[in-house]
Amino acid sequence: MPDRYRKFKAAAVAAPPVFLDREATTAKACSLIREAAGNGAELVVFAETFLPGYPYWIWLGTPTWGAPFFFELYKNAVVVGSETTNALCDAARAANAHVVIGIDERDGGTLYNTLLFISREGEVLGRHRKLQPTHVERSIWGRGDGSDLNVFKTDLGAIGGLICWEHTMDLVRYALIVLGEEIHVAAWPGTSTLNHNPHSKIFNDVTEAAARHHALAGQVFVINVQSPIDAAMIEKLGLTGRTEMIAPGGGWTAIIAPDGRIIGGPLVGEEGIVYADIDMEERIGMKYACDSIGHYARPDVVRLVLNLQKQNVVEITTEPVLPGFADTNSPATAHGDVDARILIG
Repeated sequence: MPDRYRKFKAAAVAAPPVFLDREATTAKACSLIREAAGNGAELVVFAETFLPGYPYWIWLGTPTWGAPFFFELYKNAVVVGSETTNALCDAARAANAHVVIGIDERDGGTLYNTLLFISREGEVLGRHRKLQPTHVERSIWGRGDGSDLNVFKTDLGAIGGLICWEHTMDLVRYALIVLGEEIHVAAWPGTSTLNHNPHSKIFNDVTEAAARHHALAGQVFVINVQSPIDAAMIEKLGLTGRTEMIAPGGGWTAIIAPDGRIIGGPLVGEEGIVYADIDMEERIGMKYACDSIGHYARPDVVRLVLNLQKQNVVEITTEPVLPGFADTNSPATAHGDVDARILIG
């Protein structure tokens, strides 16, 4: 833990996107960053895939029915280093605030469920791609890997984050704590489906339990953010009036102290911004009680193996593909060298 402890204001933005519209949602995000910073926030956090929206259709119909929405999502997805992320970086710099925002990221031909971390200087600190898309989410997003499990050091503290049901992956949560996480972003979609999915009735309760537990288990502050569903989103899906399928509302947004206390919010099922004053010194008392990576750990009984390497689909090797079977037609073999191959994994 640091020798000096910051006090600052954090903002959790509970807002629906302009659904599947990258430019309009970017403009909305920049406006909300300005608003939160104008109210004193030095850390502004948005929900899972705020830009340009969460693919609710995957839970509501067949893949064939949802295909046109995927086309729109793909075309409106965010490329890191594009005009879209440049605009977000400019907004963060102008507001003098760190920003964490959920995006549908496009990299090559694949989409990823990503948290983007931007510094108050307007620089992309890095990203976290959801390690394991949940259930039918796998029809939309690829998987992240260990290189996407990051904690970013800032003047406020070390910021990390997880997305939705990654909070059920206890070893992953513990990995962030081991990496030095002090401020945790918990990003989720809002859900308001009713009889179609009975689990939606307890989704806010599950969210709250997961967020408060991580705060206590890691002795960290948690910024928990969900986007409510609005009527425009439902109209875009062609489900207006189908309240048994999807309805406006949903979402549980709050800011939680390291002892599990709610210190901001909760804001439930509404659009708005939740603020809280954070005193990083509060972590000391919880570390006194249960430092989960120090005096309260038992590595002689259980320990974590953590692989932070990037998993590439291409490996360049100077060894023969099959040892003992050199390609006699290759220029390298003709000159007595080992054939160089590209292996596709």
